[in-house]
Amino acid sequence: MMVTVVLITVVIALLFNFTNGMNDAANCIATVVATKALTPIQAVIWAALFTFSALFIFDMTVAATMGSGIVAPVKIDVFVILAALLGSVLWIFICTMLGLPISASHALIGGLIGPVWFEYGMDFLNGKGIFIIIAFIVISPLLGMLMGFLLNCLFMLVFKRSKMRKTNKVFKRLQLFSSAMFSLGYGGNDGQKTMGVIAILLATAFASNPDSGIIRFLFGNEAVATGSYTADGVAVQGASFFVPSWLKYTCYGLISLGTVTGGWKVIRTLGDGLSKLYPVQGFSSEISGAFTLIMTAFLGIPVSTTHTVTGSIIGTGLTRGVKRVKWLTAKNIVWAWVLTIPAVIVVSGIIYKIMILFGAPVIK
Repeated sequence: MMVTVVLITVVIALLFNFTNGMNDAANCIATVVATKALTPIQAVIWAALFTFSALFIFDMTVAATMGSGIVAPVKIDVFVILAALLGSVLWIFICTMLGLPISASHALIGGLIGPVWFEYGMDFLNGKGIFIIIAFIVISPLLGMLMGFLLNCLFMLVFKRSKMRKTNKVFKRLQLFSSAMFSLGYGGNDGQKTMGVIAILLATAFASNPDSGIIRFLFGNEAVATGSYTADGVAVQGASFFVPSWLKYTCYGLISLGTVTGGWKVIRTLGDGLSKLYPVQGFSSEISGAFTLIMTAFLGIPVSTTHTVTGSIIGTGLTRGVKRVKWLTAKNIVWAWVLTIPAVIVVSGIIYKIMILFGAPVIK
């Protein structure tokens, strides 16, 4: 029975990974579509290619943070993760239908916090890890905004004597590079978030069911072969956070597939709803966003691509004056940011309490 629940939860987590790609497709392609550097179909294929390529460049630092850096692993089991996923999916579905580019990763973070906090208390939350994540809710869009503003000012200065048509032609070509770099950073960050949650789920399942053939196939055989775990499911002291190879390829594949599918309503919100974009602004916003995402991926900090690219777009828009930014749209997006973690904490916490009421085991 428990193995069945684990498998169902893994499937739901993988579906969540796919919907993450759908919602966050806007982050990777909104600017190249808005500036007409690429058609929407060309843009999603280009973004998906580089999102998947991140698998071969980045270590699993963000996955490790998601799996063990937010709540204590000793209070994670299949029901905690199932509650986290259900709460996250519900919130993402609502916001995607409304066209709000929220952070799927922050929804998942709130989903992990809720069950543990509601049932076991704050002692089992990683205060330092949560503080860093919350801090970067502010830092990542501000960094994107500042870099986007400064880069755009620099390009305006360098190309001030050039004709607009010629400048647009140059930066449309350059946007192929900037979009690729942003998608690469997106893959290095968002591509690993659900992966980390599934990895810790399989690790706890293997620890409690080391004799299960299915669990051993999904996690145990490779974990033991790499020296990360013993045959009876005990983690080897000092071993690094372990992610099975099949899980890496599956998560990157699904998030890339989600990107190809795309969340077109969200793409319109980011592409046209914040500020009118020209190729030079599109390039500036993508490069500044890519820098932030790649830097935090190497540091293992799970930041929001949505927050980063929104800040970058606003920063480039400010170079043409405060009135060029559509502040009403920006305000709606910020409210979605602010509410995401608290809202999902409550929803996932309530779901977990209901699960316990109906017989889910309490972790001793």
